[in-house]
Amino acid sequence: MTGTAGASPTVWTIAPGRPFVDDLAAELLRRHGGDLLALSRVTVLLPTRRACRSLREAFLRAAVDRPLTPPRMEPIGDIDAEALSVTVQDLPGLADRLDLPDAVSGARRQLLLGKLILARGDLGLTVEQALWLAADLARLIDEVHTHRLDFDRLHDLVPDALARHWQDTLRFLEIVTAFWPAVLADEGMIDPAARRNLVLNAQAEAWQRRPPDHPVIAAGSTGSIPATADLLAVVARLPRGEVVLPGLDRDMDEESWAALDDPHPQFGLKRLIEKIGVARSAVRDWPGPPADDPAPDRSALVREAMRPAATTDAWRRSGPVVGSPTGGKPLGAAALDGLSRIDAPTAREEAAAIALVMRHALETPGRTVALVTPDRGLARRVAAAMDRWGVQVDDSAGRSLADTPVGSYLRQTAMAAAERFAPVALLSLLKHPLASGGEPTPAFRAHVRALERAALRGPRPAPGFAGVVDALRRASVDRFARPRDRDRLIALAARLQDLARPFVERLSGPPSSLPGLLRDHIAFAEALAAGDETTGADRLWRRDDGEAAAELINDLASAAQDFPNVDGSAYPGLFDALTAGRMVRPRYGDHPRAMIWGPLEARLQCPDLVVLGGLNEGTWPATPPVDPWLSRPMRADFGLPPPERRIGLSAHDFAQAFSGPSVVLTRAQRVDGAPTVPSRWLLRLDAVLAGAGLALSGPSHWVGWAAALDAPDAVSPVPPPAPRPPVAARPRRLSVTEIGTWMVDPYAIYARHVLRLAPLDPLEADPGAAERGSAIHGALARFVAATAEYEDDLPAGAEDRLLALGRDAFAELAASPSVVALWWPRFERLAGWIVEAERTYRSMARPLVQEVPGQVVMDVAGRPFTLIARADRIDRFADGGLSIVDYKTGQVPAESIVALGYAPQLPLEAMIAAGGGFAGVGAAPVRALAHWRLTGGTPPGEIRQTGGGPSALDALVADASDGLRRLVARFDDPATPYRSRPRADVGPRFSDYDHLARVAEWSAGAGEAG
Repeated sequence: MTGTAGASPTVWTIAPGRPFVDDLAAELLRRHGGDLLALSRVTVLLPTRRACRSLREAFLRAAVDRPLTPPRMEPIGDIDAEALSVTVQDLPGLADRLDLPDAVSGARRQLLLGKLILARGDLGLTVEQALWLAADLARLIDEVHTHRLDFDRLHDLVPDALARHWQDTLRFLEIVTAFWPAVLADEGMIDPAARRNLVLNAQAEAWQRRPPDHPVIAAGSTGSIPATADLLAVVARLPRGEVVLPGLDRDMDEESWAALDDPHPQFGLKRLIEKIGVARSAVRDWPGPPADDPAPDRSALVREAMRPAATTDAWRRSGPVVGSPTGGKPLGAAALDGLSRIDAPTAREEAAAIALVMRHALETPGRTVALVTPDRGLARRVAAAMDRWGVQVDDSAGRSLADTPVGSYLRQTAMAAAERFAPVALLSLLKHPLASGGEPTPAFRAHVRALERAALRGPRPAPGFAGVVDALRRASVDRFARPRDRDRLIALAARLQDLARPFVERLSGPPSSLPGLLRDHIAFAEALAAGDETTGADRLWRRDDGEAAAELINDLASAAQDFPNVDGSAYPGLFDALTAGRMVRPRYGDHPRAMIWGPLEARLQCPDLVVLGGLNEGTWPATPPVDPWLSRPMRADFGLPPPERRIGLSAHDFAQAFSGPSVVLTRAQRVDGAPTVPSRWLLRLDAVLAGAGLALSGPSHWVGWAAALDAPDAVSPVPPPAPRPPVAARPRRLSVTEIGTWMVDPYAIYARHVLRLAPLDPLEADPGAAERGSAIHGALARFVAATAEYEDDLPAGAEDRLLALGRDAFAELAASPSVVALWWPRFERLAGWIVEAERTYRSMARPLVQEVPGQVVMDVAGRPFTLIARADRIDRFADGGLSIVDYKTGQVPAESIVALGYAPQLPLEAMIAAGGGFAGVGAAPVRALAHWRLTGGTPPGEIRQTGGGPSALDALVADASDGLRRLVARFDDPATPYRSRPRADVGPRFSDYDHLARVAEWSAGAGEAG
């Protein structure tokens, strides 16, 4: 479509570095400010809604105290078809064409396309996969409509010479070529991009046939959408129409202009002015007020840095110049005024440095600062860093709905219910800030923490809240802070079960309708979010993310009426697929002078200081996306633009922001631990500056200053902890295994018995070594007790009997894959070895007791000390002497360690047995101590005797007894500290309290503490 015949186009440009919207507003006020109503009759078309808002704010700044009726401002892609149809009622044929169907909503289109994909039974896709594919198909449909192409051409794109999978892709795309038009016709709707094209075309034709009698100004657009470019061409030729381009380079040499290609920032503008039919030399500078403090002219620097690859040999021939190559002068240091660069070691340090730069800018009254970056992760980190000074800055580029509080809460409610409230999913939900369970939020948080300690730590309970209730009933008393907490937590779990029951029943039942799933999902989410004084709906839907989520849910509920029934297990993934890509943008920024923008939001803006962040290749510019449907040659044959065109648009955004009065360029040398490559624009800039004998060195102090904010004033060596609690607080009752810990790591005893800190079990813990050992101990104890009557031998079938007892012992762990795959085969090998070992052993000793508790009370300096134990097994020899056996499914302590007294378990058990301290075992001398190492490996087991002959054994037991008395007496001295790992050579391999003792800090070289 061309402009009005015979009219000369009116095209202006506002140079980069100029405040675009302020210059636009100032000139319009100059033209029409004398008539209060004249300005209101002006129509201004702008690229985005944010640009409209920015121009409105610019008018308010420019008008100062004058009354103002602003012009009509519209985003160029959102022209109102209904309003347009009223104005063209008397134009034959045009009004009829504006009687358009509604555009199909994003949710409805994704679901309809998903149905078509699922209808292809040969693909074997899940509902979730179909909806992700539907989203990709929707993007392809929009791109094809945007470039005004016909899907019928797809049939000619795949010659036989291409790979088979492209043939398959073409057959899959029959969804949009053969079936989608009929689906839209049945719906009575139209694709959004197609509708936009029709409206823009109708507007262009209407203005061609009847030029408006009021000024029309299209400003800030690069015409990247063909229908938009057509409309701009019409506007430029209207009698009272004008087009204002952002940053057209009128000084670029003709050779470079002719060589422009897609990745160049001027390529889009070149195509646009060619479409309009105006020569570059005929484009004039938009009249603007003189700046109080003119920005440095970086046009030459940008022009040279962005020079097309075909003409970069000019750098070698004449070097970078200011002005045109024919009448310019060498590039000088003035081009770098107000320009600096920061290369931070990591992304975290980049964010901290940017935050410090922005905070420093705010110290100047009235100064504005903006971070512009496509990296939303960097934007979030900077916003969080600014919060330390109480400066709230919203990312106006928006956040994915899934990452907002409401979005994450809705996802977690779906996931927790689908996983039958497994501990991790349940705690993720109950600890979410929006969960309150009908209680005051602080009280609910306290109850959730108590529930976690009592029932959700350790092995995974049975599914559902019924499993949680059962775990609460079986939990030991020491898991509750107060005895009545058990009943309170059971009541809480029962109440949560009632809230979730309809949703859970729908998820676990037969496939259900998507609207029904959404209804029960939201009902559960609202019920769980309710506080003691506010409803769940009030808490969920009141903020920006809540409103966006509510709109999406309503859209989905109406759009999914005819969607196939969905299996409950697929619902969380389906919900993620439907919410992906939905962005939540704040209506207004929190701080009036500090902003965070994406490149799209930054267009036409000109703050006093611009920070261009995330300048790494793959981030800015982004790596061109891989088209899942069409190869590059197929895209070219079809008529779609190459992916590099997006790089050109991104380059234009960069060039515009780079030309601001004060600019800081930042990048991180490593992101997520991986080295990065500087953006191609930084590399080009370095090359240009090197050719001119210049260099852009950033003020490195920003990174250092940012690091200094969190650096301590001084770093002193960290000594090992040496607490000295009062004697009355020190433990007077320990087990034989804790005595060994007391010797090699007293701090662990202090933490457990003085501070009363017990390690938390992991969530959803897989059975570990402790559970494996308990299962084997239990099976052996029952086997020995069941066969105790056979003193000299074992009955026939003893191995089968042991295996049966083992199956019972391992039954509670059978759900773990490692138990089935690793532990049980080892136990099967171990069973045969145990039976043979028992036959040999019982020829010498008769089984007496298993898993028997014992204790002895010692008097140490007039104060009692209780030593307790649980012996795995005690047998009696024919002469009345005792044998004590300790089963080991892990490492057996070395004989030297036992002899030195650092592993005193068996000798101390012998001391208790000799004094008659074990229940059901009379006092008798101990004749043998043994470790049975039970691994199920090669060999399956091993018996290791400890202590030697009777006299050596008696000496070992006596030494253990004397050593224990000395140890107790030593720690009864208030000056004796509970040190952490006082002997590194015999310290434990692992300790639950190493982090509390800060072992990793002081063990690196700090000195001892007294």
